[in-house]
Amino acid sequence: MSVNLPTLQVIKIGGNVIDNPPLLEAFLRDIASIKETFVLLHGGGKIATEMAKELGITSQMIDGRRVTDTASLRIVTMVYAGWINKTLVAKLQSKQKNALGFTGPDAGLVISKKRNPLPIDYGWVGDIDQVNGKALSDFIKQGYCPIFAPITADKEGNLLNTNADTMAQAIAIALSEFFEVTLTYCFEKNGVLSNPDDDHSVIPHINQSSFMELKKSGIVTAGMIPKLENAIKAISQGVNTVKLCHASQVLLQEGGTRITA
Repeated sequence: MSVNLPTLQVIKIGGNVIDNPPLLEAFLRDIASIKETFVLLHGGGKIATEMAKELGITSQMIDGRRVTDTASLRIVTMVYAGWINKTLVAKLQSKQKNALGFTGPDAGLVISKKRNPLPIDYGWVGDIDQVNGKALSDFIKQGYCPIFAPITADKEGNLLNTNADTMAQAIAIALSEFFEVTLTYCFEKNGVLSNPDDDHSVIPHINQSSFMELKKSGIVTAGMIPKLENAIKAISQGVNTVKLCHASQVLLQEGGTRITA
């Protein structure tokens, strides 16, 4: 016998939207109009890099991924879990949404382990081990809208910089036991594009097979690869709907790229 679960939106907002105040304000206004509670995960944008530069700390990147040494960990924790997270919480509270800021260690909601330093040592970077979906669902059922910064911790209490796309996927999968979950990756593009120079070349549907072809042909490259890997994992492990779209399309049923099994 099937069980009718309540619906829930898990939304991840990209750093390029956070860096664009008008686009961010419009996005927050849109999601504040959602009648139900939701979960929002955010990236960091350029603010952490800019602050590190102001403090004389060099940000090292390998293949587009940040190497998080001890100094960088302090910066990203202050910026992601502090300035950005609390700004989003405050703005949503001003729009009458009962937002509550979280990082992974809060209430033990997301536990990670430090990434293996081989073959590349990314420093204090975390790979997610477990999500306490029951505890998080309890917060949601109390009427809170959890707003997550991409900082987690391991069982020894070490803070870890964590990929926000992966965090969104893991949280969506964990919550799919308690809700019918729609996971939406919102960013500055209209979806996955067949031509990166043409914003109208949106690929409407992608599954595991077509993803492999897109990757092999070089249409999907760089940061879009792990984003799609997370999306495909989510749809294969219980998440009801997964889509990638422009931040302005977050409330729309049509548009963007839908991930299918």
